[in-house]
Amino acid sequence: MKITEVRSTGLRGGTPEGGWSNELQPDDVVHTLIAIETDTGHIGVGSCFTSDTLVHGALEFLKPFLVGEDPRETERVTEKLHRNSFWLGRGGAITHTISGIDTALWDLLGQFAGLPTGVLLGGRYRESVLPYASVLMQRPELLASELKELAAAGFRAFKIGWGDFGRVDSKTDETIVAAAREAVGEDALLAVDAGGSDADFPGRLKWAIRTSKMLADYSVAWFEEALPPDLVTDFAELRRQSPVPIAGGEVLTRRQAFLPFLSGGAFDIVQPDVTKGGGLSDSRRIGWMASELGVKLIPHGWNTAIGLAADLQLASALPETDLVEYKTGSAYIDDISENSWELDARGRLAIPTVPGLGYRLSPEGLEKYATDPNFAQLRGT
Repeated sequence: MKITEVRSTGLRGGTPEGGWSNELQPDDVVHTLIAIETDTGHIGVGSCFTSDTLVHGALEFLKPFLVGEDPRETERVTEKLHRNSFWLGRGGAITHTISGIDTALWDLLGQFAGLPTGVLLGGRYRESVLPYASVLMQRPELLASELKELAAAGFRAFKIGWGDFGRVDSKTDETIVAAAREAVGEDALLAVDAGGSDADFPGRLKWAIRTSKMLADYSVAWFEEALPPDLVTDFAELRRQSPVPIAGGEVLTRRQAFLPFLSGGAFDIVQPDVTKGGGLSDSRRIGWMASELGVKLIPHGWNTAIGLAADLQLASALPETDLVEYKTGSAYIDDISENSWELDARGRLAIPTVPGLGYRLSPEGLEKYATDPNFAQLRGT
């Protein structure tokens, strides 16, 4: 079994808002799919949280190291890409691209073995997982209305993020959280994401410590991205003083970048993104490393149907990963896959049991959103 071709396509036309200071528009391309074709007719697909232009540039360099390789040797091939790209930048867009390649390789390995990828990652600790509905903060009355609709649709866990939180004053922060807690009820899981990776985020350590104490009054499950992402020692001090768990890591790339945060005691919950942090291979290693230090992995998942499918398989294979992020209302989750992402009576998502990641790409969805019209024509065995 050999790799014969590597293709990519951006997704355009349904890009959801991200809460960023320079807000995303529907035609902005920040999600890119990668397909790996083989001489046996098998095709694996991965996803990158990065623009198609950056992925195309990275693939020009990476493709010669891939074509002709045996895709079943997933981690060796991925490590080969990491080691041959040191001089182009360790992390960033090239690692985002390797992340998509790695996930596609795990998809292929599962297809070839006739097993769900989670089994190959180490085994299935669970058959379903609780997704938390991830929504952007807005005016309290609008946020409450959206959360009530999601609760009525069956969600039992929620995360509110970005918006005005940490950007106006403490009264605004508490008003938002109080409205959210009232909307979802006392028993629902409610997490808060300050969006510290926003380019203009003003929050620093003293604000974060004060705010964590307010969040405890509303039984918030975790405080995410409370600080700009590079402040390792401040995160550790915040974790020491905060009465609620501290979460972060979504913008970090390469497993090695997580080591100072984990060894420095910065997080209670670590959140690698499979579409940019090194793929399933590095996410699994980060999960193992975190577990040894008493830290829980909950993947960041503001991505595509392929990213969600990968997160579900990862969650099946790590003993403590019992939650995944679910970006509600995203066309790139709901429309590019033929899977029906339906909640069961307990508000949980079933983890696919078919070989590979367990998704089925929708040709109609790809024809609508893929920047490369030929991508919709790809067919695996």
